[in-house]
Amino acid sequence: MELKPRIVEIEQKHFLGMKMSMSLIQNKTAELWRSFMPRRKELNSLKHNEFYSLQVYPSNYFDAFNPHAEFEKWALQEVDKEHETLEGFTRFTLVPGLYAVFEHKGSNTDTQIFQDIYSKWLPASGYALDDRPHFEVLGEKYKNNDPESEEEIWIPVFRG
Repeated sequence: MELKPRIVEIEQKHFLGMKMSMSLIQNKTAELWRSFMPRRKELNSLKHNEFYSLQVYPSNYFDAFNPHAEFEKWALQEVDKEHETLEGFTRFTLVPGLYAVFEHKGSNTDTQIFQDIYSKWLPASGYALDDRPHFEVLGEKYKNNDPESEEEIWIPVFRG
């Protein structure tokens, strides 16, 4: 599979959602989304209906692979800046920056695309990994654990 991302400069975005600390070994993604999905209808002032699965990694996270290293994972929806905070939800502001956006078709349990992005595409791209959140946009064509699912993978980059 050849990786051909589009490079996108995004503006500041505002979200409401829920977060959990986890690692690759102690993956709590399903638990996080089980908490968020029943309450998503409480959010109004939505920018659109897409969901964001967002990861905030410590600055040294990618220095050496450690499946026990913890990071913060968020289940989010984009809202207007003025949206009030609701009990049980946390506000998150995504800062502007450059992203490499990969279209992915396949089950979200298939991690090969991430291995290809970090070990093949990134070293040959002329870009370097930036210390900003990574995220996936889960739109209308996203179907959890389905081989026909489609999502966008957003990787923060800067010109290396």
